[in-house]
Amino acid sequence: MPGIFRRMFKVAESNAHAAIDHLEDPIKMTEQGIRDLKKNLQAAMVSLAQVKGLAIRLQKEAGDHKKRGAEYERKAMLLLKRAQAGEMDAGEAEHLATAALEKKDDALQQAARVGGDHQTQQRMADQLQAKVEDLKRQINKYQNELITLRARARTASSMRKINQQLAGADASGTVAMLEKMKARVQEEESLAEAYDQLADVGGTIDEDIDKALEGPSPSAGADALAELKKKMGMATA
Repeated sequence: MPGIFRRMFKVAESNAHAAIDHLEDPIKMTEQGIRDLKKNLQAAMVSLAQVKGLAIRLQKEAGDHKKRGAEYERKAMLLLKRAQAGEMDAGEAEHLATAALEKKDDALQQAARVGGDHQTQQRMADQLQAKVEDLKRQINKYQNELITLRARARTASSMRKINQQLAGADASGTVAMLEKMKARVQEEESLAEAYDQLADVGGTIDEDIDKALEGPSPSAGADALAELKKKMGMATA
């Protein structure tokens, strides 16, 4: 019986060891994976800041080109008004106004080009922002899983220690000693019962004679007989 217990404890201990071995690698891998993801997140945040910064700069540049185009148009209108008012030569005014309008067109073309670049950069920034948020969610998920793995590892370690203690409980033959003590007690109880029975068997010849003479007195027997006849309605002598 003790051997069966020991085998059971050994199996449980082996299972606990296997559980810990299987848990240690995922824990280490998850920890390393989280560290790598955090590095990737930092790099992604830097890239996101750069892309957003470029998008902001292009947006501002496109706005500046639009403002410059509007300014050239305002100047062309002002030149024509001065020529109309006789404040300057009409030919010169038209020549300068035409040049201003050409500058306006060039500024608007640059505004359109830069505006397109800004839209491209903004789309990249939005995509990168989504990836950064997804990476953050992954890190949080893995961190929660790591907490669970660590808890399972602690449980498995506790099981292993308990199983080791149980497996070593009979190392000194405690169970065998208890079985021997139980057998000895049962033997002592049987002997005591046997001696008790022997005490009632046989004695000296005088004791046997006295015991044979013991019994109910004749008067007691007669009284019982008379009582029985009376109960049966028979006449007594």
